[in-house]
Parts: sequence; structure tokens; C-alpha cells
Amino acid sequence: MVTPSAKQVFIQGITQDGRTFRPSDWAERLAGVMCSFRPGGPRPDSHLSYSPWCVPTVINGVKCVVVSAELRDAEVMAWDFVMNFARDNNLQVAEACLVPDATPPAESRK
Repeated sequence: MVTPSAKQVFIQGITQDGRTFRPSDWAERLAGVMCSFRPGGPRPDSHLSYSPWCVPTVINGVKCVVVSAELRDAEVMAWDFVMNFARDNNLQVAEACLVPDATPPAESRK
């Protein structure tokens, strides 16, 4: 269950019983379906890139989709679609937060 205060949700490509979810490109497919849900709404050519609210990635060797709570705020039906996909396929879901790569201060890069 995802709490209302969650900022990001990670849908992991591992089922509740520990099996790897198939097909192997499930994360890219799910994120592709969600590509038009983005800040400012769909744009021409938005089908050519992932939405910043629903991004496929690999974490510790496991395919995942990182879903931002901003999707829920902007389009609750799209949020429900993604969460129902995870539930219907018995996928593990975790509340978490991606931490951006640290960039050293400018003076230490000299």
C-alpha cells in the first residue's frame, strides 16, 4: 500500500514471491504508455520521450519504474493505472526517493 505522503514510488520487476517479472522490457513498455502524462500536458512528439513522472530504470540489477506523486496530483486516473498494473501483476512496490548524483563544488573541481 502506498501512503498519500509518498513522493516517489518504485515499482520493482520482482513479484511478491521473488520471481523476475516478464517480459524483460515491461518497464519500458509501462513508461512508454505513460509518456504523454507530463508537466504542461502532452506535447507534439511527447511519444518520443518518457514522462519525468514515470521513468524506467535499473536499481541493483532490478528493472524498476519510478513513479512520481506529481502524476497522482496531475492525473489520478493515470496514477491508478500504474498502481493497478503493479497490483494486478503482483509486483513489489516501495516508497523511496531517488537521490541525484552529487556534484562536487566548483572550487574542488579545479
